[in-house]
Amino acid sequence: MLISLTMSLSINAQENANTRQARQIFDKTYNMVFGPQGCNLTYAVNIVGVYKTEGTIWMKGNKQKFTEPRFSAWSDGKDFYRVDKKKKTIEIHNPHSAKRDKYASKFKFVADNYIYHITAKGNDFIITLDAKKGVDGVKHAKCVIDKRTREPKSLKIKVMLFWCTVKISHFHSGINDESIFRFPSQDYKGYEVIDKRPD
Repeated sequence: MLISLTMSLSINAQENANTRQARQIFDKTYNMVFGPQGCNLTYAVNIVGVYKTEGTIWMKGNKQKFTEPRFSAWSDGKDFYRVDKKKKTIEIHNPHSAKRDKYASKFKFVADNYIYHITAKGNDFIITLDAKKGVDGVKHAKCVIDKRTREPKSLKIKVMLFWCTVKISHFHSGINDESIFRFPSQDYKGYEVIDKRPD
């Protein structure tokens, strides 16, 4: 019994150390992406059987800009502008509204709601996240992080019954010119404006 107890305590200690290391590395990368300095990166998204797209995104605090082949969006923290180049429309939303993006509400994430585990493979760390009981939104995630730079390389997320994969490249932490978050209305003259505020 004493041997079993000792082995159990040893395994728990190893698991706790692994969890702590995983969370520390995850937090560093997470802050490189979502910290106050901002960042920009190129992404390729595949929500299996539902949606595929690729583009570039810039983020800093509550400000955001992204460009894709069909859609582009700007948010200066006060208003969110979404351009549909195919329909030639501009939708204006409250930047905090889930209605601005039909997928946004499904990818709710709070870092403390997960159990973390880390493994190493080649030049990368692989961090897995499993949602604690009762957590809505993201249930499981797998993050691939560069060992040397701590930059994110890919992300695989499970929401309900489907998986979403995100391949990340051209990552850069830090944005100085915040004028990029202002909507360039002069570039979309003739587009139909659909104001959804307040939403």
